[in-house]
Amino acid sequence: MFKTFANALKIKDIRTKLLYTFLCLIIVRIGCMLPVPGINRTYFANWLSNVTQGGGLGFLDVLTGGSFSQMSIFALNISPYITSSIIMQLLTIAIPKLEEMQKDGETGRKKIAEITRYVTIGLAIFESVAMGIGFKNSNVLESGNAWLHIAVITVSFTAGSAFLMWLGEQITEKGIGNGISVILLINIVDTLPGDYTGLYEQFVKGQSVAKAVIAAVVIVAVTIALVVLIILLQDAQRRVSVQYAKKMQGRRMVGGQSSFIPLRINTAGVIPVIFAVSLLQTPIIISSLFGVTGSPTGNVWQKILMYLNQRNWCQFTTEGYGIYTLGLVLYIAMLFFFAYFYTGITFNPAEVSNNLKKQGGFIPGIRPGRPTNDYLSKVLNYVILIGAAGLTIVAVIPIFFTGMFKASVSFGGTSIIIVVGVILEMIQQVETMMRERHYKGFLSED
Repeated sequence: MFKTFANALKIKDIRTKLLYTFLCLIIVRIGCMLPVPGINRTYFANWLSNVTQGGGLGFLDVLTGGSFSQMSIFALNISPYITSSIIMQLLTIAIPKLEEMQKDGETGRKKIAEITRYVTIGLAIFESVAMGIGFKNSNVLESGNAWLHIAVITVSFTAGSAFLMWLGEQITEKGIGNGISVILLINIVDTLPGDYTGLYEQFVKGQSVAKAVIAAVVIVAVTIALVVLIILLQDAQRRVSVQYAKKMQGRRMVGGQSSFIPLRINTAGVIPVIFAVSLLQTPIIISSLFGVTGSPTGNVWQKILMYLNQRNWCQFTTEGYGIYTLGLVLYIAMLFFFAYFYTGITFNPAEVSNNLKKQGGFIPGIRPGRPTNDYLSKVLNYVILIGAAGLTIVAVIPIFFTGMFKASVSFGGTSIIIVVGVILEMIQQVETMMRERHYKGFLSED
């Protein structure tokens, strides 16, 4: 692999893209350490320690690479963009105009991307103002004109989120991988060392040799098992055979070759997990900003927050907490829903069937036209079901261990899926570029 990486660096185009991506990520990490004026760090640390028990702000801190807890200019990071992308995906079904844009090829996608940017800015302003007011009510702001501090916080957070959105697009265009995903990757990776250090101190340090060894083996085994399962989900395909009929083109007979339609088992990638977690954690985050946290003896809203909190889903050993597994059931249902929903947007069996018919292609044993459409839909539904089930297992395993053993970690199945998925995507992109230049890929043995 090191030899292959060295070969990749010999190619000027790949070397330039890798360097550009690396420099952009350095800018991201520097920005995550630049504090926003007007916030009292001491009071904020105390306030954050009280409200993170709900779990929502801990999830936000993972997505922002710790910049939220440090109250940097990138405190919102790319979370407004993720939320706006979710909103736009949902609206493409509800609004016919957006659905037409979605089907209008590259031009339509550019228009939707432009609308997504505006929605991102609007969400960033809304979240920044809400956070500023929440900080004011919690006495987190420094002395002076509170509304001036709120204005500075709003401008700083919104500008930081807009800059990261722009930087992500630049990485996509001039670097390696999807820019937004790469930024999300570096944010999550930055929090992993601290989480594993916490696991070491909680389960290994100070324990007897036998307990320490067992705990270390379990932690490593669970991590490796999750990574392997995610790789299998990302790479597995269901190949639908396609045969092309022979036809005369000029004086030559062309066609007759065999091919296949690759249907990925995990057709939607990490999108269902991001969508589901974001929707479940948003009420917790908003409530935390206004000082409202979950409580089993509180009002109806506080009880709902307890259902939405991942930390309560698998605490079966705690009396009265078993009922909160209803939140886990809702989470699993959302994973399956978004897996089918997102795949339905990105893959159209009717369109594939029509294209095959126009090109003289057919699936062996299946008639062209409507039967091909029905067959592809049937196969796709089975594939999505398997992929969503595997994705659910990966997402739930860390939640189970966190609830059962009260492990203090901020990452979970979501984080590991994103990290592995984005790294595999980047490797595949580099391999494709190298293959075009007759170099061996990262996954080759030699």
